[in-house]
Amino acid sequence: MDPELEVFIPFLPKDDWTDPVAARKSYAELAAARQAPDTAGMEIEDRTVPADPDVPVRIYRPHQAQGAVVWLHGGGWVMGNLDTEHPWAARLAAGSGAVVISVDYRLSPEHPFPAALDDAYAVLTWTAEHAAELAIDPARIAVGGHSAGAGLAAAVALRARDQQGPPIRFQLLNEAGLDDRQETWSARNFTDTPWMYRDKISASWRHYLGSAPASPYAAPARAADLSGLPPAYIATAEFDPNRDEDIAYALRLLQAGVSVELHQWPGTFHGSQAILSAEVSQRQGAELVAALRRALAE
Repeated sequence: MDPELEVFIPFLPKDDWTDPVAARKSYAELAAARQAPDTAGMEIEDRTVPADPDVPVRIYRPHQAQGAVVWLHGGGWVMGNLDTEHPWAARLAAGSGAVVISVDYRLSPEHPFPAALDDAYAVLTWTAEHAAELAIDPARIAVGGHSAGAGLAAAVALRARDQQGPPIRFQLLNEAGLDDRQETWSARNFTDTPWMYRDKISASWRHYLGSAPASPYAAPARAADLSGLPPAYIATAEFDPNRDEDIAYALRLLQAGVSVELHQWPGTFHGSQAILSAEVSQRQGAELVAALRRALAE
């Protein structure tokens, strides 16, 4: 474990995802205690995307932005909202120069799959249709997210390919939740890792899937064909149950002819990137925004 991260482990909250309401409250309090991001040099606007039901979004517009990313927060499909994601979204917009459209998708277990995916896809479609209003190039729209949000982003890319939906320039997948089966080495062995561990991930998948069988749109690792998907940046944490499913997905994308940048961060754990004082977290954040900036450049 990176020593700058290890000192924080005793202070990490122990969320119990068998009680989603309590988990959301704890997560919101943790997010509220974080340092406020610098939002100078950008416009921030809350909007509602027409859908069934409508989807709240928060739009971050850096000056002279041309590309955009539909951004999906983490939280195991159980917790997270526009406010908890605000620090991440603002930093991503400032660092990448892209318009960031942060999506307040519906949460499980109250709204199991495919509610969150439907919301995310509706926002992608709206973004493409309103590119002129957003002052962005419709050929430069990416999808991305952290954790469960990264899994949603991968599913949005699959659905857009299969349904001939809006063209996606790039997918930015950070510590993605992709596989409900939990059969990889890291998923089976990381039973007590900081912040995210096997039982917690099992609970999140149960909430998200509800009574539905797992499909590739719920768990993208189940997709048989990964050809024709957008280029990807995939980042993993060393002590993360999701690590090996993400690496396997990256390899399968490469074997399907998709360009991939894969970055495995040593000494890190799932979500440790939020510990901004650590040098490795600063490098992770810089790489993430740089990858998006490169992908959306002309």
